[in-house]
Amino acid sequence: MPTSTQSDSSKATSKQRSIQRKVDAKDRAKTKPKADGAMQAGARKYPAPPFPAQHHPKPGEEWAIEPAPLYDAPFWRGSGKLEGKAALITGGDSGIGRAVAVLFAREGADIAIVYLSEDRDAEATRQAVEAEGRRCLALRGDVGNRAFCAKAVARAVKELGRLDVLVNNAAFQIHSTDFADLTEEHFDTTLKTNLYGYFHMAQEAVAHMKPGSAIINTGSVTGIEGSKDLIDYSMTKGGIHAFTRALSGNLVGKGIRVNAVAPGPVWTPLNPSEKEAQDVSQFGAKTPMKRPAQPEEIAPAYVFLASPQCSSYITGEILPIVGGY
Repeated sequence: MPTSTQSDSSKATSKQRSIQRKVDAKDRAKTKPKADGAMQAGARKYPAPPFPAQHHPKPGEEWAIEPAPLYDAPFWRGSGKLEGKAALITGGDSGIGRAVAVLFAREGADIAIVYLSEDRDAEATRQAVEAEGRRCLALRGDVGNRAFCAKAVARAVKELGRLDVLVNNAAFQIHSTDFADLTEEHFDTTLKTNLYGYFHMAQEAVAHMKPGSAIINTGSVTGIEGSKDLIDYSMTKGGIHAFTRALSGNLVGKGIRVNAVAPGPVWTPLNPSEKEAQDVSQFGAKTPMKRPAQPEEIAPAYVFLASPQCSSYITGEILPIVGGY
């Protein structure tokens, strides 16, 4: 004769199996859904993979990319969040940098952009900023060179009259699938652009910044998760995150906030000039949203972190924008 414990156990087992049968029956009755498309939660529909297979020479030029990255955010209405301020944006000719320049201008800031050699893209950005009614200074040079960084900051301050926001955004990225193939030249170029460039620009800019100013660094999801094919790039982006936190503590006494945005895949010249053509066609497809971000989807985070109206109590933070986890 079963004990009360055995009886209770049998009842519990029967209950679980009864629940299981009901769930199984519902599962069998369901029509299997079609594969979901890319998530569209913005003000307009954004492009999704597959993209045209393409591979562009470094440093990558926005005018040559298909489809063209979306940067102008026509749905964004400025409200004076950066009125009367001046911002210096490295890598400002294209991609995230261009979108940030346009939104900063729409919020009332004058802009200086730094770019490597993409004259056509830089001119397009200058025109886009001026169309917002603000001044735009375009400075050509290598942020890995300390002397250039000093000259760029000095000229921006002289021509714009002040410097309130620094956006460190210039980057070099190219894959190395086999770790043994990562050359010292490759490694050094990545560090010079992504770490030295941020350090040089920040050190030069801080000397001109007053309390209430802000530095915003562009990190990356690779600096959080790592990427097996981007060891050097991942290392620099993790370094940028640490640099952001450390510098924020150092500059608290000066009233200068320091934060970082850490994007996931974004449709900019950086990746079509980094990946092989077939990989570019599927860029961003593995995110939960099944597409890369467009630059105009990332730029509002920079407005938020630049504006003392929005983020006066935020410093030393890393803001991931990665399309879901």
